[in-house]
Amino acid sequence: MKLDRKDILKALETITIAGEGKNMVESGAIANVITFGDEVVVDLVLHTPAMHIKKRAEDDIKKAILELVSAEAKIKINSKVEVPDKPEIKGKMIPGIKNIIGVASGKGGVGKSTVTANLAVSLAKMGFSVGILDADIYGPSMPIMFDVENEKPISVTIDGKSKMKPVESYEVKILSIGFFTAPSQAVIWRGPMASKALNQMIFDADWGELDFMLIDLPPGTGDVHLSIVQSLPITGVVIVSTPQAVALADAKKGVSMFMSEAINVPVLGIVENMAYFTPEELPENKYYIFGKEGAKNLAADLEVPFLGEVPIVQSIREAGDYGRPAAMQTGSLIESVFQEITRNVVQEVVSRNENIPATEAVKITTMAGCSAVKK
Repeated sequence: MKLDRKDILKALETITIAGEGKNMVESGAIANVITFGDEVVVDLVLHTPAMHIKKRAEDDIKKAILELVSAEAKIKINSKVEVPDKPEIKGKMIPGIKNIIGVASGKGGVGKSTVTANLAVSLAKMGFSVGILDADIYGPSMPIMFDVENEKPISVTIDGKSKMKPVESYEVKILSIGFFTAPSQAVIWRGPMASKALNQMIFDADWGELDFMLIDLPPGTGDVHLSIVQSLPITGVVIVSTPQAVALADAKKGVSMFMSEAINVPVLGIVENMAYFTPEELPENKYYIFGKEGAKNLAADLEVPFLGEVPIVQSIREAGDYGRPAAMQTGSLIESVFQEITRNVVQEVVSRNENIPATEAVKITTMAGCSAVKK
């Protein structure tokens, strides 16, 4: 049997690489194809170092050739990664802050703020310096979750300028609009007012040196999200979803927003919250109340990392209500769950910083919508 190079290329035109609209041949990902009888050597060039994308591309190539050309073909793939040089970060950085991580969800009620709070204390327990910007303007919950409802940021003078000093709890620095409103007071603001308040908490605060700033974003894809990506070069985002179809549909939109050409913020992965319920008296049983592995499957479909799953445990809710994040419960199941998720987030951040060009702040225009800031 002799393989035809043209048949190979035609088969490879049926597949694409994640994040690229063109097929492998048209995009230039297939640098060369050489055939020797029943053997074929494919030179593959990728522009992202993510291992899951590389593996998916190689698997797709093998599957396409075996199914569309010959089931007896012997396939060798030479993969090469060509990442462009890191450009200068554009946009206004916060001095002293190394990584800015957005925590987002497509819809409300999926536990995004709970995941943010527990990620923060887990990072702090690992020895990192951590801050939280509660950007959920209309539903700020960090003051409750860290038991600092009655605290107020004080004013300090830094280099002759007056700055807000974040409230600190459990070694996590926090700023939230909840510190400036009464607990029963609704925040009735239009988008520009919310954006101005956010910019003050971002740039008029004395955050000091932070390894990680976590930004608890509001649900959906609206004004606040655009204000954040306009103001800051975000290192990456973590998407939180529950397993049921309704939540996954909205989570998919959230991923799509950040991965769009206009925004272009790396998605570090997806966390599945409320993954299953295990009764205390039946520790071996798992009840998938909202569906099984929905967010995990979504991560696979979208070709983004799956960061882990959080079970439904009463103590998580109680800990949040009492102002002591559940991940602080030493030796508990919840501590180990959030430790694993946090390690995965840190690993993705390290990989992202080593291999992907720095994120650009986004320029918002009235006519053109969103576009990357140009020099």
